[in-house]
Amino acid sequence: MSSAKNPGRFAGLLYLLVSIPGAFALIYVPSKLIVHGDATATANNIAASETLFRLGIAVQLISQAGFIFVALALYNLLKGVNRRHASLMVTLIVVSVPIAFVNELNSIAALALVRGADFLSVVEKPQRDALAMLFLNLHGHGFGIAEIFWGLWLFPLGLLVYRSRFLPRFLGVWLAIGGLAYVILSLTGILWPQYEDKVFTYSQPATLGELAFMLWLIIKGARPPAPDAIASPSAAG
Repeated sequence: MSSAKNPGRFAGLLYLLVSIPGAFALIYVPSKLIVHGDATATANNIAASETLFRLGIAVQLISQAGFIFVALALYNLLKGVNRRHASLMVTLIVVSVPIAFVNELNSIAALALVRGADFLSVVEKPQRDALAMLFLNLHGHGFGIAEIFWGLWLFPLGLLVYRSRFLPRFLGVWLAIGGLAYVILSLTGILWPQYEDKVFTYSQPATLGELAFMLWLIIKGARPPAPDAIASPSAAG
């Protein structure tokens, strides 16, 4: 069945295509280069794998921009359920994108320090390494801020899925719980960073709701009913 006849499958495939490079930039690249608590080792890793580090920055920018199109595809799928909630969903995603874009400046600053440009020659390498680690830590905190919106957009999405009648209601509930988990995780990183790793571990089952939703769209697809078949007041929201 073509994506034109099944907008849910199209949205799911787009969601997957955007998520894979996002995972590469957020998970794979840091795991290969960043040594927590060791600024010198981290700087040496980045210097030795500069192309990988740059690729992580570029992929992150592409992934964040691509997510706008995911939000628009989901809007097209769910706007008939409640246009106001669908618009809110898109707005929350759009707000998160510039935060993530600006946040990549921290990675660029870290790379400049590691490379040791001529104007940085007055700064000793151990100091440059420490400053690079500082910017990498700021990069992590920047994503913690964006994470609030990564959670908030799941609330209107979950509500739309729950009320859609052409998608399983349990997915809507799971998405909303995942949104709450993201918000809690973000606030924990700001207020109680010593508990962030533990909260991250406990929140993983909740955040898998996005993956379940994505796979459902890809495998089963979804087609909203014709406008004349939607007789609920919510469709006119």
